[in-house]
Amino acid sequence: MNSDLHQLLIVYAAYVIAAGSPGPSNMRIMGVAMARGRGAALMLASGVVSGSIFWGLMASTGISALLARYAEALIALQIFGGLYLLFLAFKAGRSALMSNEKLAARVSADDVALSRAALYRRGLLMHLANPKSVLAWIALVTLGIGPGSSWESVAAILGGCAVLSVAIFCGYAIVFSTAPMVALYRRCRRWIESLLSLFFAFAGLRMLLSRI
Repeated sequence: MNSDLHQLLIVYAAYVIAAGSPGPSNMRIMGVAMARGRGAALMLASGVVSGSIFWGLMASTGISALLARYAEALIALQIFGGLYLLFLAFKAGRSALMSNEKLAARVSADDVALSRAALYRRGLLMHLANPKSVLAWIALVTLGIGPGSSWESVAAILGGCAVLSVAIFCGYAIVFSTAPMVALYRRCRRWIESLLSLFFAFAGLRMLLSRI
């Protein structure tokens, strides 16, 4: 029993490090939280959480392990994810070049066009298109589930990581939508958008050029 609990805590710690460290999903949540507020960021975070839970379910049922065996499937996912990150880099870069007045007008139009459902889909798509999420979940499941593991162990891993996922991604949305963070964004918007653009470009090119 103590051995199972120890193994479970290791899995949880590994998930916190993997999900909480800066990455495309977290950076995007931070940017939306500072630019558009808590509600929009939480919808985006909800999509990311759903994507994480989806890959967790796939990993626990062995489907994502099959994906890992077929290089073509992961390569296609890698190309799609890399191109999507480059698209985000382009959008952030274009935003950084705009004046505050032009951006305000554009954001007002985007607020009308981009519904909460669209924000949710954007977060979901971003996480599903990241092949590293697949591999991270395969590693977690391999770490925590052995040949003789019970369904209770599987449920504990999935349930615990789902709770951690909500806490981490929604936590980013809440913290970075507070008044000090919003004020910081308004003062340093161009620098923040430029850094986001560089980060997404680096992550996208790395994903396109690296071998899984």
